Amino acid sequence: MAEKGVNEIPRDLRPLFTKGNDALARENFDYAINLYHQVLAREPAVVDCRKALRKAQSGKAEAKGGGGFFKKVFSSAGSAPQVAKAQMAVHKNPTEALAIAEHVLDSDPANSGAHRVIVEAATALALPQTIVMSLEVLVRNSPKDKAAVIQLANALADIGNVKRAEQVLAEPLSLFPGDADLAQALKNISARRTLAEGGYNELATGEGSYRDILRNEKEAVELEQGQRVQKTEDTAERLVAEYEAHLVSEPNNPRLLRSLAELYTQKKQFDRALVYYERIKATEQGADAALDRAVAETTVRQFEHQAEQLDVAAPDYAERSLQLNADKLAFQVAECQKRVANYPTDMAIRYEMGVLYFQTGKIGEAIQEFQKAQGNPHKRLAAMNYLAQCFAKRKMFDLAAKTLQNAIREKLVFDDEKKELIYNLGCVLESMSKKEDAIEQFKLIYETDIGYKDVAAKVDAYYAGQ
Repeated sequence: MAEKGVNEIPRDLRPLFTKGNDALARENFDYAINLYHQVLAREPAVVDCRKALRKAQSGKAEAKGGGGFFKKVFSSAGSAPQVAKAQMAVHKNPTEALAIAEHVLDSDPANSGAHRVIVEAATALALPQTIVMSLEVLVRNSPKDKAAVIQLANALADIGNVKRAEQVLAEPLSLFPGDADLAQALKNISARRTLAEGGYNELATGEGSYRDILRNEKEAVELEQGQRVQKTEDTAERLVAEYEAHLVSEPNNPRLLRSLAELYTQKKQFDRALVYYERIKATEQGADAALDRAVAETTVRQFEHQAEQLDVAAPDYAERSLQLNADKLAFQVAECQKRVANYPTDMAIRYEMGVLYFQTGKIGEAIQEFQKAQGNPHKRLAAMNYLAQCFAKRKMFDLAAKTLQNAIREKLVFDDEKKELIYNLGCVLESMSKKEDAIEQFKLIYETDIGYKDVAAKVDAYYAGQ
């Protein structure tokens, strides 16, 4: 079934939807939820009603304070039988499974089990926007779930939101640049954009031809080849020549310009790369955070390349190296400040700004940025970690300890990030002269990873002292 908009709600159901909206506006969430369920029971494809239902369910949860950790655990446990019932129904009757799972969200709007059922049922029913809504929740719940991130990106591309799909993949890829699965998924999404822009829409309207599509598919393949990390110099030279030849007839083609910029970056001809990036900025309408980041990263690589070219035997090597590093950091700060001004609601950029302020010793400014960056679920714990270090540098050890303890409670998986949080808490407790409390933190790491930093030395010294 195809998803329907608000204008396609059957006439006899429209009063229910209108009353639901009125109840939602008055924050009468239970009544709104009941009315929306009545509409969806008859017309499960009305996506506007489903979006309103999600708002009502979230509003109800927020009105009750969101619930603490144990409340969420008990809520999830209480809904487990219904989730299991929905899972059993999803293959035989996906419409029924969808309804059951959505009722679970009435009391637990972030329930991952229910959202997974919704994704499966909506897939069977061909409800792509419904799929996206639930995948967004699943990724918020588990931002490091690579499979969910890739699935969300593909679902966004399916509804035509390719730019957002690329952004969804770009953020975790910036944290894990060597991840082959994320890199391949991003290439696939970019290729889909190329094909979408390459003539299929024109063919559908009778304005294009298969000859145009075949030409653009060939170009898409060449562009994808141009994005591969490992290229021989001969291949890069050939691609540069081909792309620049294409530019004669398509001087404002952003895909060609971006590919040339990336090729020149690979060839370490950074000035040429930056020229092409500036040409993209001159041809595109509106702000583009991904493009601004690419320009910044290319400039930083230029600074690093200049540092690599210094003669280590030269008498002024140390001085020139320090100057280049200082210039690079000054550029990063100034450039990031511009991006913060251009994209004030992008909390990932706020986090980046906080790190740069921290590195330059501007602790007050860093605190402000990290406090804002906590609003990004992908950056929240990292921001809290840095925020605690800022408090510690100001000798506000009680605030540092409290911030780290909150972060540790939120971090359920005992991975390297949690080890760092626990280690930093131990160091803060040491600074507060709470030796016994500090050693308990170090022992938590010692039990599972004796080689982590200097925890072995700290714990062994403690027991030797006894």
